[in-house]
Amino acid sequence: MKFPPLNVGSLEVRLRNYAEMDEGSRRPFSSKHLREAYQVGAEKFGWSKRNPTVGSMSKGDEILGWGMATCNWPASRHNAEVRVSLLADGTARASCATQDVGTGTYTLFAQIVSDRTGIPLNKIRVILGDTSLPPGPTSGGSAVTSTVIPAIAQATDQAVDAVLQVAALTAGSPFEKVDPKTLQMTGGKVHLANQSPDSGTAFADILRLRRLAGLDGQARTEAPPEAKQYSMHSFGAHFCEVAWDSVIVRLRVSRWLTVIDGGRLINAKTARNQILGAIVMGMGMGLFAETVYDQRNAKPVNNNFADYIVCVNPDVPELDCIFLDYPDTKINEYGARGIGEIGLTGCASAIASAVYHATGVRVRELPIRLENLLRA
Repeated sequence: MKFPPLNVGSLEVRLRNYAEMDEGSRRPFSSKHLREAYQVGAEKFGWSKRNPTVGSMSKGDEILGWGMATCNWPASRHNAEVRVSLLADGTARASCATQDVGTGTYTLFAQIVSDRTGIPLNKIRVILGDTSLPPGPTSGGSAVTSTVIPAIAQATDQAVDAVLQVAALTAGSPFEKVDPKTLQMTGGKVHLANQSPDSGTAFADILRLRRLAGLDGQARTEAPPEAKQYSMHSFGAHFCEVAWDSVIVRLRVSRWLTVIDGGRLINAKTARNQILGAIVMGMGMGLFAETVYDQRNAKPVNNNFADYIVCVNPDVPELDCIFLDYPDTKINEYGARGIGEIGLTGCASAIASAVYHATGVRVRELPIRLENLLRA
């Protein structure tokens, strides 16, 4: 039986079927702003100007196609252990056996320590990736950020509490015999909570007064039991434009916008780099990348960068990325989720949707092949 076309746009069908809860697990989402991602993306991209008729939009000799897709990735939190040391030279050190594979984990550690102590980033040393250090999560599944933040925060707070105790118990200290509960540390200085930080004493001076090289805090955290009550995900929407020139047989991505709902941003610069890099990988997935196997022995034939095609600069247009920045406090106190993989999901789908709009060809296999578009 052949069904008539619905004549409903790809964005509209998503809005009509928007899920307010995880229909697979029947649990509420810990935080979800996907509808806003659709709306923000559509307005910025100019989606209302899209003519839905196949091949109806053009620029010069090229036929334009507009497509969009949803991106989604689970958010999770695992066990982590972190040690933070406040040292007598006025610096801090944070250590954990987790790794930084280029995703900005070193900076993340320093940012959280700085946020809770006021110590400048350039005075915080982060040591990662050694099995002799407190155990941390594997770098995968977009889970490192959400996992390590609670352990960093608790370990830092423990180290600060130790400094406050020493300040109150050390003879000659400006805070000798003061209740430690009335003290706090701001901008790297110990001071009375009801007084300005400018009136305080540098924590390094307190340590030196007690002849201490440093004080440590160490914390192990895991996902709270109440987290199981929620479905945790990061969300987003891709909007892309492709340009198709059948005369010279050229298909290219000419414009791209992604809107991400990934919780609170800890480092906007590295977050943006993560997403833009993932989009480039997604463009490669849709248009170029393919592993060819030898049918006789199942070995990859094109296992090198001469024969395995990836995106290069001329293949990539100007990319735009918008973050909604809504904290998800169900996953951790900072409300930060991981965004390592989400930028890749949905990219090939958005390109395929745009290719259909430009050519009328429904792509069912990746990468998209020019000969298939010509045959159609």
